[in-house]
Amino acid sequence: MNKRDIRILGITEMQGPNMWTYRPVIEAMVDIGELEDFPSNTLPGFYDRLASWLPGLVEHHCSYGERGGFLRRLREGTWPGHILEHVTLELQNLVGLPAGFGKARETSTRGIYKVVVRSWHPRVSIPALHAARDLVMAAIEDHPFDLDAAIGELREIADAACLGPSTACIVDAADDRDIPAIRLNDGNLVQLGQGARQRRIWTAETELTSAIAEGVSRDKDLTKQLLASVGIPVPEGRMVTDARDAWEAATEIGLPVVVKPSDGNHGRGVFTNLHTREQIDRAFAVAEQEGSAVIVERFVPGNEHRLLIVGGKLAAAARGESAWVCADGVHSIGELIDLQLNSDPRRGRNENSPLNPVRIDSAARIELSNQGFDADSIPVAGIRVLIQRNGNVAIDVTDRVHPSVTAAASLAARVVGLDIAGVDLVIEDISRALHEQRGAIVEVNAGPGLLMHLKPAEGQPRPVGRAIVDHLFPEGDQGRIPVVGVTGSRDTGAISVLVHRLLHLAGRKPGLACSAGLFVENRRIDPDDCSNRDSGVKLLVNRLLESAVIENPASTIASEGLAYDRCSVAIVTGVDESDAMPARDIQTADQICNVLRTQVDVVLPEGAAVLNATDPLVVRMAPLCDGEVLFYSAHPGLPAIDGHRARGGRTVHLRDQIIVLASGAAETVLASIDSIPAIASASPAARDAAIEVALAAVAAGWALGIGPDTLRAGLETWETVEPARKPVSAPPISVPAASEA
Repeated sequence: MNKRDIRILGITEMQGPNMWTYRPVIEAMVDIGELEDFPSNTLPGFYDRLASWLPGLVEHHCSYGERGGFLRRLREGTWPGHILEHVTLELQNLVGLPAGFGKARETSTRGIYKVVVRSWHPRVSIPALHAARDLVMAAIEDHPFDLDAAIGELREIADAACLGPSTACIVDAADDRDIPAIRLNDGNLVQLGQGARQRRIWTAETELTSAIAEGVSRDKDLTKQLLASVGIPVPEGRMVTDARDAWEAATEIGLPVVVKPSDGNHGRGVFTNLHTREQIDRAFAVAEQEGSAVIVERFVPGNEHRLLIVGGKLAAAARGESAWVCADGVHSIGELIDLQLNSDPRRGRNENSPLNPVRIDSAARIELSNQGFDADSIPVAGIRVLIQRNGNVAIDVTDRVHPSVTAAASLAARVVGLDIAGVDLVIEDISRALHEQRGAIVEVNAGPGLLMHLKPAEGQPRPVGRAIVDHLFPEGDQGRIPVVGVTGSRDTGAISVLVHRLLHLAGRKPGLACSAGLFVENRRIDPDDCSNRDSGVKLLVNRLLESAVIENPASTIASEGLAYDRCSVAIVTGVDESDAMPARDIQTADQICNVLRTQVDVVLPEGAAVLNATDPLVVRMAPLCDGEVLFYSAHPGLPAIDGHRARGGRTVHLRDQIIVLASGAAETVLASIDSIPAIASASPAARDAAIEVALAAVAAGWALGIGPDTLRAGLETWETVEPARKPVSAPPISVPAASEA
């Protein structure tokens, strides 16, 4: 290779908890070659170039734990693997993905490092890593680097690949409550919770959102009829067939009026405060193009407001304002729009901008025409010109909403049938009682946008994501099913099968993903080796299942991560160097132990780790568990067993060929091993392994609250399962370096 080069040898995507962190990461094997001999403080001008290109690096605390910590390391001297980690993180930060976690570790081969960074989506983090490599090399070689172009490309990728801000705020709120989330497609369809306790969202719609209610909300005339029937004030009006009928309706209702599409959205084709037949004719022509029919209704004076109703409660409220420009006698109206309105940094076309750019569309042209202008007009200085009567609704007024207004909006959502609704209300003063004003509800919308409440143009953001999560999951409900994770260097497949059997007998409707296949209750739906992350996820998205058992070999944890964020029970059977992965530089027993401990790291506080007391490396994992620890062993006199019982802990062990459940000094005799056909009929060589399997599975069942009678029945009816049809490995996902792609 060339002198002073950085080469990315391969990249592994870990989309679940792993030996590095609870969050998804990418792990890159990086060869820095002869740069191993050139730390950053030996590279002339490198520090200044990198710090000037990426000033945000000052916020990276690094090992010093303080602002500027990484720059201090850079000045003192550090190596390109470490630098690549921080630059990748900063590039992700610059596109709006706060990626704080990163590690860079030397491997056993000189010059080759593992670089690990938080990955919100591999489609973003992998290109960010390659861009970081190019940037670092440019800084080393004193070559120019187009940072703006790189950030622009990454931002486009992020916008396409990551969840939208509305969905993301709901997922983040679920995460704050420790409710697991699984993205179900490339868009914004997300599952919150697991198995039979899951709920699905699609942006601001949920599985509780009625399709009929959504259809009703799209029919503006029908919505008005339903609201009026329960006494909710709505503007009088009717559907019209043509421009002549529109004028007749206007004279019947009384001027001024509103002309709008019957099923439009986002305010397109809506014209308000129309006084003349000419205005109504022009408005009808545009509204007709925006929807399947046109409505003429009474003009309601006041500002447009959007009230977000979630589960019958007010979650947020925002007010809109019309868009005006002030003439200076020099610039045209089109130029004034760009100078005075679109120059506002809050306006933009991406999802993070609370205000949209103002453009001269058909509605704006009609509005200008009503005032005697067009886009090229240069009005006399000092004149205010109305551009957009229905401006962006983005000024927070949640704390000002009168209770009667809230009650009317909540009733409107309930009448239409929506669990989450955006209720559009026109009213002069939202802090006054509704009956004191001639305000009216003009629309009830399904799937309302949340950005106006998350990033209002004025006022404070509102926790609308949390409101939706609380609506779907009452306080204390995390939407979880019991998940049992099984890992270790021996007997994990057999233990998984037996735990699944115990859950089935206990009526817990279990699923099983293991080396013997994929099972839904007692039905094997995939005969291949399914001890991989994808198979585990298949169980967690299955609405039929009330519990799940998932086998996780060391290779799966090291190359994919776990299928779940937390588990109820973790079983670790042993640590053996037969699980070594030389290509991943995981070779020693301690390194393998560091991989397997991931299973214990994710135990819920109310859960338990079931650990083999005969393996010192497994015993060493006990303090890592957030929940209870149960030890099991065929040898009752082990220090781990005796010490644990002395502290009041639970154990499952063998005494005089009898399986004993112990809790502190108390003991319960479960069964003689001679009464267990699978053990009694085993060959002498297989007998000890079968006993270990029985002890581990019983301990897991006991931890899950399964009673002795059911545990005993499970052992007595225990049958082995035929092996998988063929082994299916889960190798690391390798991505070539940019120069090789």
